[in-house]
Amino acid sequence: MSDINDLAGVLSLPRGARLLGFDLGTKTIGLALSDVERSLATPLETIRRTKFTADAARIRTIAEQYQVGGFVVGLPLNMDGSEGPRAQATRSFVRNLRREIALPAAFWDERLSTAAVTRELISQDASRAKRAQVVDRLAAAYILQGALDRLRSLGHEATDAMDD
Repeated sequence: MSDINDLAGVLSLPRGARLLGFDLGTKTIGLALSDVERSLATPLETIRRTKFTADAARIRTIAEQYQVGGFVVGLPLNMDGSEGPRAQATRSFVRNLRREIALPAAFWDERLSTAAVTRELISQDASRAKRAQVVDRLAAAYILQGALDRLRSLGHEATDAMDD
């Protein structure tokens, strides 16, 4: 499992394998999906959390349906960059998930992702009910897009290094 913002495990995915992004909350799991070229994140679904086995089964179904090759999971760090109980719970969830679904996973710093998405929805005059409906999967897309953008820059850095 990759550490925060270390995408080495997902860099070596086969061509066409998508990434599944997670915004893991205490009550819901927001999911987003990359395109096959891993350049664009799209909000996918919000899972209402029940039991871990049911949540993992739904994630497995989605991973198989969309030919997912790896996960990018938002890690809720404290503002000073330290890890608190929510970050520890997220790491534990991913450890357990990887026992059920053998795919590489990377963590991505998710500080302020939900706040950024909520501000954008408010600026678009989305109602409170509408915001509650979509914020988790939009936050997952925000997290995944950040990782995809970093992957793209790493790809360019690798290509530039080969050209030297």
